[in-house]
Amino acid sequence: MSALFITPILHVFDKRIKNLKIPVSFLYFVNDGFFISQEKSFDILNTNLFYGYNIMLSLLKQFGLVIKHEKTKVFHFSRLHSIFSPLPLNLSQIGGPILHPKDTWQYLRFIFNRKFTFCQHIKFYTNKALFTIKCMKMLSNSMWGLLPYQKHLLYRIYILSIILYSFFF
Repeated sequence: MSALFITPILHVFDKRIKNLKIPVSFLYFVNDGFFISQEKSFDILNTNLFYGYNIMLSLLKQFGLVIKHEKTKVFHFSRLHSIFSPLPLNLSQIGGPILHPKDTWQYLRFIFNRKFTFCQHIKFYTNKALFTIKCMKMLSNSMWGLLPYQKHLLYRIYILSIILYSFFF
């Protein structure tokens, strides 16, 4: 239902962005939206994101919807090998906060870093699986508790789902 309601807003947004020649795209998934812009200069990038955010904010207000500024985040991908210090995005002119770029970004249980190496993602879910295995040891010992078959089944159902799919119950 939300997609049916949001689709006209996204269509109007795309037309306005193209008419103003602002190189910003907007992706929408259920209740998350993403502004995407590619620039070499952070000043130009932040300007594009500011204009895109402002246009979307005004469109949503016209349709009776609200952007929760406190949930808004900024994340920059970069291939730079040197020190990477992007500028904050100042949304205070339109009633929003000053957004400082995050080092990592989590979306649909995937943890992204600026260089797409997935190191934080692998480390997080490896530690989660190892901690769960240590907790499983408390469920039994040689005298009582789970049978080896039950331990094996628990490992296959729970631990492998964490390791392979970043999924946990």
